[in-house]
Amino acid sequence: MTQSERTVVDNRRARHTFSIDERIEAGLVLHGSEVKALREGKGQIREAYATVRDGEAWLLNMHISPYSGASTHVELDPIRPRKLLLHRKEIDYLATQTLQRGMTLVPLRVYFSRGRAKVELGLARGKKQIDRRREIAERDVQRQMQRVNRRREQGR
Repeated sequence: MTQSERTVVDNRRARHTFSIDERIEAGLVLHGSEVKALREGKGQIREAYATVRDGEAWLLNMHISPYSGASTHVELDPIRPRKLLLHRKEIDYLATQTLQRGMTLVPLRVYFSRGRAKVELGLARGKKQIDRRREIAERDVQRQMQRVNRRREQGR
């Protein structure tokens, strides 16, 4: 993350549920009030996913709450499909990966880079329950080792 990037929405749950193989940055097509709402941090991507349809990439189920200062005569659906801006080669690559290899496109975070809304997509494979348990057990072992090392250092 560079100095000019500011994360507004983070999907920590995706890192727990999926094994992320690749990360891809995509632009996000938004309306003005949605941009302002995102700047206030009123977005949610926990249930969101991306897909490729008719040669275009779309972000589905991303919820952006309505901006409080927005005009009331134009109401946008908070979970409407939002178009992702990617190069043709990237779209074709993602389409083949998701169809042939059974992978999923998961949004990892939404951020602003030089004033433009971006979404970081992860090309991911779902973890099995046993993989998650193994990961938790490894974390516990690491914590215990750190605890023992700290006690050892304090005893000196």
